[in-house]
Amino acid sequence: MILKRALTLLSVSSCLTIYYSQEKDIDTVFVFDNQMKKVKLFHSLTTLSPADIQKNSSNLSEVLRFQSPVYIKENGRGAVSSPSFRGTTAQQTAFVWNGININSQFLGQGDINNIALFGYDQMEIKSGGGSVIYGSGAIGGSIHLNNDLSFNKGFNGMFNSEIASFGTYNNFVKAAFSNDKFSFKVSGNYLISQNDYEVPEENYINRNGKFYNSTLNIGTSYKIASNQTISWQSQFYDATQNYPIFTENGNKSKYESQTVRSLLSWDINNSKISNSLKAAYTEDNFQYFGNYNDSYTSGGINKNYILKNDFNYFIDPKWNINVIGEFQQNQGEGLGTSGITGTVKRNVGSAAGLLRYFATPNLRFEAGIKQDFVEDIKSPLLYSFSGKWKANNWYSLNLNFSKNFRFPSFNDLYWTPGGNPELRPETSLQTDMNHEFKVGDFKLTLSPYYMRITDMIRWLDTGLGYYSPFNTNKVESYGLESQLTYKKRFNEDHSVKLVAGYTYAKSINLETQKQLTYVPLHKFSSNIDYQYKFLRVYAQGMFNGLTYTTSDESKKYAIYPYFVMNAGLSATFMKNYTLGIKVNNITDTVYETMAYYPLPKRNYSINATINF
Repeated sequence: MILKRALTLLSVSSCLTIYYSQEKDIDTVFVFDNQMKKVKLFHSLTTLSPADIQKNSSNLSEVLRFQSPVYIKENGRGAVSSPSFRGTTAQQTAFVWNGININSQFLGQGDINNIALFGYDQMEIKSGGGSVIYGSGAIGGSIHLNNDLSFNKGFNGMFNSEIASFGTYNNFVKAAFSNDKFSFKVSGNYLISQNDYEVPEENYINRNGKFYNSTLNIGTSYKIASNQTISWQSQFYDATQNYPIFTENGNKSKYESQTVRSLLSWDINNSKISNSLKAAYTEDNFQYFGNYNDSYTSGGINKNYILKNDFNYFIDPKWNINVIGEFQQNQGEGLGTSGITGTVKRNVGSAAGLLRYFATPNLRFEAGIKQDFVEDIKSPLLYSFSGKWKANNWYSLNLNFSKNFRFPSFNDLYWTPGGNPELRPETSLQTDMNHEFKVGDFKLTLSPYYMRITDMIRWLDTGLGYYSPFNTNKVESYGLESQLTYKKRFNEDHSVKLVAGYTYAKSINLETQKQLTYVPLHKFSSNIDYQYKFLRVYAQGMFNGLTYTTSDESKKYAIYPYFVMNAGLSATFMKNYTLGIKVNNITDTVYETMAYYPLPKRNYSINATINF
C-alpha cells in the first residue's frame, strides 16, 4: 500500500506539469542533475572541471585526495579504494551520477577506483547530509558526477594521450555536435598500467598490481518543443584489477567489474512550473578470481530499475514548492561458491517535499521532509533545514540541519554465512554553519560541523567461525572544514588561481571514546595554477596528519604525518595543440593511506592534447 502511494505521487506530479505547461525557451545547456542548481543556493560545493580532473589522471582516488576534503583509503595505487567524509565510513558517502545514487547494493558504497574518471563535464563534492534529495548513504557527504549537453555549438572535439611511469598508457577522446534543436556528445577512455612500482624503504614491490579500465559515455538531447526536452545519457565501463601480493610466489588474484548506466529524461520548463521525469537502469557486475588463471570464485550481478519525478512550482517569486517521488526495484544475484546465495530483491520508494522561501535577494530558507519506504525495513522520517543570509558584500552565513540515513546493503542482510535480516538503518543528526568572507579577490569559507550517528552497522566476530553485521556503535563527529580561494587576471597575459583547504576531523566511538580508524585529525591540500599566454604551470600539495589504523589508537601501528607534492607544465601551440609534463610526488615521500600498502614515490608522465 505504501509503495502504491509513492507511485501515485509520481503520476500526479507528472500530470500536473503537463497540464500547466506554457511556452518558454529553455536554457542553451541541458543539465541532467536538475537539483544541483537548487543545492548550490544553500550549500557550499567544491567544483572540479575536466581540466582539474586531468591533473590527477591515474584514478578518481588521486583526484579526491589532492582536490577535496575527503580522506581516501587506497590498498595501493589503482586497487580497492574507499572515502571518508567528515570522519564517516565509506558506506556513509553517496556517489551520484547525473542525479541518480549509484552506490553498490551489495556493498552499500562506491569502490572509487571502479568508478570511471573521465567523460564528465563537472565533478562536484558536497560535504554534509543530503539524504532528503539523494537518498541512502548521503550522511557524511556526496560526490556528484555530472554531464550536460549544449545547443547551438556546432562540432567540436578533443583527443588526449598520456604516457606515464610504471607502464601506464591513458587515452581519452571526446566529440560533440549540436544545433538549435539537437545535441549529441560521445567520449571514450582507455587506461592500462603495469603498476609495478617499488618502495625500497619499505622493502615493497607492487607485485601483481596491473590494472585496466575502459569507458564509453554517450549523451543526446532533443527539443521536442520550445519548453520540452527529451534527453538520454549512458555510461559503459569495464575494468580489471589485480590484487597486489607481498611475495614473489604469492597467490595471484584479480577482480573484474562491468557497469552499465542508462538514464532517459523528459523535462518541461516554463516561468512557474518545471518537471523532470527520469527512468534509469543501472547494472553492476563483478567477479573475484581467487586464482588469476582459474574461473571466478565469487561474484554478483546487481540490477536497479529506477523511476524518479521532480516537480517544481513557484507559487510567487518568493515561494517555491518542490516535490520529488522515486521508486526503485533492486535485484541482486550471487555467483560462485561464497557470498550471497541465489537471487534477492527489494522495492524501495520515497516521497520528499521541499519548501523554499526567498525573503529578500540576500536572505533565503529551505525546509525539506522525506519518507522512504524500504521493503522489510522500517525507515525513519528524514528532514532538513537550510538558511542563507548575505549580510553584506564581504560576509555570508549559511546554516544547515538535517537527519539522514543509510539502509543495510544486500551483503549486510543476506551474506552466507552471517547476513543479519534484523538490522536497522543507520541514522544521523547533523548541523553545520558556513561562514564566507570575501576581501578583494580572496574568499575564505569556514565550516564548523557536528554529527551524531546511531545504529552504525559493524561486522563482528560471532565466535562461530564467521563474522556478522550488528547495529552497535554510536559515533560523535565534529570538526572544521575550511577553504581559501584566490582568482586574479593581470591584463590579458597573466592569470592565477589558488584553492587551499584544511580539515580537522574528530570522530569518536562513544563506547570506547577512541578516534575511528582511518580518520586523520588534520588534512591540508592546496592547488595553484598560473597561466602566462600559452604556458600553464600548476602545483598541488597535500599534508595528512596522524591516522590511526587500530581501534585502540595505537601509535605503533598508526600512519604518521606526511606531505606530498605534484606539479605540471604545459604549453599550447596554434591554439589547438598542447604538450605537457607532470611530476608526481616531487618530494619523493614514502607514504601510505592504507597500512602495509605504500603508494608510489616520484613518478612522471607526458601528455599531448589536440582540440578540433
